[in-house]
This record gives sequence, C-alpha cells and structure tokens, in this order.
Amino acid sequence: MRVWGHIADCLKRSGACALVTIARADGSTPREDGARMVVTAEGGFYGTIGGGTLEFEAIRRSVAAIREGVASFVLQNVSLGPDLGQCCGGRTQIAIEVLTRASLEMAQALSQKEAERHPISTEALIVDGVVQQRRLLTDDPTSRISLQHDQETGNQLLVEKFGSQRRELYLFGAGHVGKAVVLALAPLPFSVTWVDSRADQFPGAVPGNVRKIASTDPAAILDQAPEGAFVLAMTHSHALDEDIMARALLHQRFAYCGVIGSKTKRARFLKRLKARGLTDALTSNMVCPVGVTTVRSKEPASIAAGIAVDLLVRDEAGNSQQAAAGGGLAQKLTLGQ
Repeated sequence: MRVWGHIADCLKRSGACALVTIARADGSTPREDGARMVVTAEGGFYGTIGGGTLEFEAIRRSVAAIREGVASFVLQNVSLGPDLGQCCGGRTQIAIEVLTRASLEMAQALSQKEAERHPISTEALIVDGVVQQRRLLTDDPTSRISLQHDQETGNQLLVEKFGSQRRELYLFGAGHVGKAVVLALAPLPFSVTWVDSRADQFPGAVPGNVRKIASTDPAAILDQAPEGAFVLAMTHSHALDEDIMARALLHQRFAYCGVIGSKTKRARFLKRLKARGLTDALTSNMVCPVGVTTVRSKEPASIAAGIAVDLLVRDEAGNSQQAAAGGGLAQKLTLGQ
C-alpha cells in the first residue's frame, strides 16, 4: 500500500487523517510489526492491521483523535484476549499518529518517493507527543518501526520504513498464462519485468509493479537482472524457453529459475541443457513443473494462482534466511501504555 499517497490525498481532501501502525506484535496476532492503515476523518480507511475487533477499535480511537483537531502521536498496548475478547491470545502495541494539513507538503514529497517503487526510510523527533518533520534516511533500518532515545535533545526519535522490499521477477512470455500471472502478482511483493519478443502481445495497461520489455533477444535481458532475482519462462517457444533457462542457470546468481511445463518437458530440457555443457549441479536448480502442482486445473487463472503461491512461499523463505543471517530480531518499541 502507498501509505503516503493516501495520507496526502486525505490531507488535501479533509485536512486531517491518522496513520495506524502495528508497532509491536507478540504471540498470535492478526498482523505483523509494521502493518499499517490510514484512517480518514469520516472513519474510512486504507490498508488493514488485521480486521476484527482490533481494527474496529483502532479506527474508533483514530477518528476520536482526529476530531480533537491537533497533531498527535500515542502508543497503546492491547492484549487481544483480555482487552478485546479475541481468541488470538497475543499482544500488540499500536501507534496512532494524527496528521494535519500542516504535514501536507511533507506527505506529498514522501508520496513522490514512495511512487518510485522502492522502500523509503524516515526519522523524526517526537516532541510533546507530536511527530516533527520527517527526513529521509540513506541507511536502511533493520525494523519497520522503532523508537530510540535522542542523546542531543532528550526526546524520542521515531525511525520508520515504508513500503515493502519487492523481489525482482523476470517473467518471459505474454501469452494467456503470462497475462494471468501478472494479474495474480499485482498485489504481492514482486517487481515484475515482463519480456516478450512480440510487442503486440502485451496489454495496453499493466499493474503498477510491472514494466514491459519487447526484445528480439529475450534471454539477453537476463544480463541486466540483479542478483537474487526470480526467473520464470513461459514463452510461446520451447526453444526460447530453453535459451532463457540456459542463460539463467549459467549466471548462477538467481534465487529461482523456473520454466512452465510437464515432467516430460523437464526431462527433455535436462538432456538438452547437458548437451549445451551445463553440469548436473547447474541443471538441478531448474524448477519444472512450476507452481503448486496439486492444482489440477489448466485454466490460466488457476495455473497463475498456483505459481503466485509458490513464488510467495519461496520469497518469504529467502527473506527469512536473509534476516537470520543479518543479525536476528529487529528492535521493537517499548514505550507507551
């Protein structure tokens, strides 16, 4: 969700809104640290912190805070069972920040940065219960939101990360399944580079996380792909799929190399790739068939749904491994009642 885009729109329209953030989540909770929603003065909202009574109460409290007419920042601890009667059993800490029209210029500037499709990080002092002007950080904080003590002023320093780190996916093929995959991945944390040799196969409009590339040499586009990208081939030509897989596997820097097809296609590709000089160690990294293979339907949308689930699971697993290697748990907020 484009948090600052919604905030800017709300401030232009009504002059105030609230940013609600799950600052800390312990135990069984509906959402994780950093989940956010933007609440309007009328009680409308964008995004979710998990629904149910927790979200209902957060909206109610946000609207009440907005109606006071002043900027503010509060932290509230909630035990889902004792406080709300929910069965989750966990505890959350919720940050509710009211923003007024005085923050419109800042919100518009952050919205523009947010639109560049990369996560942005900010810091701001909290003085007398009000978040001051945010400034962009060049370093990436380890947590989605943290509150630190500022040595110079004695105030609290709020450090936040907005937006999600999107996995780069190079998708080859703009046929029926390719189109369905693009739609299935639209709301998920992927940045899709969609490649086909036939420019007329692309639809005119695509989701915001997609860029289209028409190339007479699709496989060569992989030379531009970043390390850790996912590569998925589903072109109109098995020969082209083979070229793409060979190039992807030879790079030895992609986190996933998949090609749509059957077990028979996999066996033939392994034989042909070996004839090209690729070793068993390299070809073992090729995924074929792709997606959730227990989905039997061959409808493009069903195939795409299975692929989306599989890619999401692989992305989350990779992110978890990276986070574990980076030093453990992120700092969490501890201030507030």
